[in-house]
Amino acid sequence: MLYNMADLLSVAYENNFAVGSYNVANSEFVEVVIEAAEKKNAPAIIQIHPNELGLIGENFIAYVRQAIDRTKIPMAIHVDHGATLADCVRGIHNGYSSVMIDASSKPWDENVALTKKVVEVAHAAGVSVEAELGTIGSNELSTENNGVNKIMYTDPDDAKKFVELTGVDTLAVAIGTRHGQYSHVEKPELRMDLLAKINEAVNIPLVLHGGSDNKDSEIGKAYQHGVAKINLSTDMKLAFMEQLRQNFKDNPDAYEPDQLMPSARQAAQNLVEHKMNLFNSTGKASFYKI
Repeated sequence: MLYNMADLLSVAYENNFAVGSYNVANSEFVEVVIEAAEKKNAPAIIQIHPNELGLIGENFIAYVRQAIDRTKIPMAIHVDHGATLADCVRGIHNGYSSVMIDASSKPWDENVALTKKVVEVAHAAGVSVEAELGTIGSNELSTENNGVNKIMYTDPDDAKKFVELTGVDTLAVAIGTRHGQYSHVEKPELRMDLLAKINEAVNIPLVLHGGSDNKDSEIGKAYQHGVAKINLSTDMKLAFMEQLRQNFKDNPDAYEPDQLMPSARQAAQNLVEHKMNLFNSTGKASFYKI
């Protein structure tokens, strides 16, 4: 069942759990997320980065919407890291229930102005908006090339002012995470003290980007400090691809999808189910009115 992101996350925010938001770039990953959500009775978000949309095409969104309409699990479809107003408008026209405008690398005034404009357009269409303040780290293997090498932490006072000026529904904050794997960079310690201060300063659900390859103990604490959405891409894709590579190694002459895909999809689903437990979202679909 398709939900507006603000409605989906408000329940998580009020009940101290986080909803996983999973990047998909083909139908295999859509099925992974939905089947895991149904098995764990956990709300979930399917998100698509502009780079991924360029790979799969806009017609793919109709398939995602239909798949979500067929499940009783509360879910949202989200534009991940839209860089422009046009990215967000395209998402609204294609049927997303949430968009992200990421102007975090721009000067303060430009970030505020662009975010405020997206909020105005999206809210008129009944679509929620996520924005970002501070900068999330990245590495050379991440598709999310809007990340930076040096993390600029979110200031709690700035966060409060930004939310008041823009009217965003959710805010992605920088507390030390990076997009992608940490194997090529130093693995940071997440600033839970900073997260707690940001949560005290604002009264909307917070978002944690770069949810892969972090310590379970740290990620498991995030929802206790206002994080209601945790993005996940790399861990899920790695689980799938590692099993797929093994399948090709074990069956070098295989060419039929049913010889290669089911076990790879299951490996990714196992990882997503683990994350749902970690995010404390398992069983929480029952918290929503269907």
